[in-house]
Amino acid sequence: MKRALVAILFVTLATRVSAHHGGGTFDRDSSVDLKGVITGADFVNPHSWVYFDVTDENGNVKPYRCEMRSATTLRRSGWKPEMFVPGQAVRVEGRADKFDPNSCYLTTIHFADGTSADRYGQIEKPEPAAAGRPLRLANGELNISGDWAPEQIVMTDPRGRSGALVPLSTVDQYAPGAGSIGDPTVAGQGGARQYRTREANLTERGREAAEAFQTYTPADNPRMRCETTSILFDWTFDGAVNRITQRGNTITLEYGQFGFTRTIHLDQDAHPADIEPSRAGHSIGRWDGDVLVVDTVGFAPGVLSPPILNSGSLHVVERFSMDPEAKSLTRTYVAEDPVYFTGEYRGEDTIYVADIPYHPDTCKELTFVDYSVEGQSGNE
Repeated sequence: MKRALVAILFVTLATRVSAHHGGGTFDRDSSVDLKGVITGADFVNPHSWVYFDVTDENGNVKPYRCEMRSATTLRRSGWKPEMFVPGQAVRVEGRADKFDPNSCYLTTIHFADGTSADRYGQIEKPEPAAAGRPLRLANGELNISGDWAPEQIVMTDPRGRSGALVPLSTVDQYAPGAGSIGDPTVAGQGGARQYRTREANLTERGREAAEAFQTYTPADNPRMRCETTSILFDWTFDGAVNRITQRGNTITLEYGQFGFTRTIHLDQDAHPADIEPSRAGHSIGRWDGDVLVVDTVGFAPGVLSPPILNSGSLHVVERFSMDPEAKSLTRTYVAEDPVYFTGEYRGEDTIYVADIPYHPDTCKELTFVDYSVEGQSGNE
């Protein structure tokens, strides 16, 4: 029963996460087609926004805004802030917001010069700078330094109106709009190649916490506060570009999500007794041949991987290994936390040499701002 319940929780959460990044507060059955003049744009995580003024038949000017994907994924798809020139005429197709009449979910944008772009459209396809990358450092260690990112996940309908979430490299295998989010018959659903998580046997407290998380308000979710979720979840979520730096006896991991940073200590055999709890915890590492093994404790209580929570007793062991031919870095991990789950929580993810440089974009959660009341953009 317990395993069945956890499986249900995972399916529910997967749908909720996908919805948040693909129409969480928007009405799938209500389309909008708006013509206006651009007033600005916010290229921010977790969602970007374009702002424009619409003049109605009576000559009244109304401010509108429409939600796009995160700044990181837009940049990886060749979108640039310079595309949104203030004063430029624009036409926006999308879905209406269920609660805010002046907001929408952008599906296609048409510019004055005749060009257009779909929500998941790849305007340019940057190439990873993998050429000339040395396999090893001068000290003989495997060279894992540099910028890394998971493969992009896109919808089979480039407008984002319907279909399944699949890896970008496979999208041409599907008819436009094929599949649906959560459909187990469609390969790559929900970015499974990135986020290979396993079910966990929840304790009674863990089950109650997971059920409560399903009914969270925005304030309950750390991502909605622009805060780190966990060292496991944020490494690949939403196409983050991460940076690894090997320097003497330390390895630094900089997460593209919110600029979160971890330090792995290679010159320590044990964790200190007085660790200040944090989302990063305290990490010690060692090389086992060409595999980097990292042991981390000292976590602050929080959200491990929605809807699973973690306590201060969380213990995580990660193993990083590189495929020099594929230019990929695979991490397997095992987490233990007797407060919220029994046994081990296991997972695996793979990232590749990044197609754009590490650039932690500003995080500014604007989804829950009622723009019809605010009436002005948060342009930066």
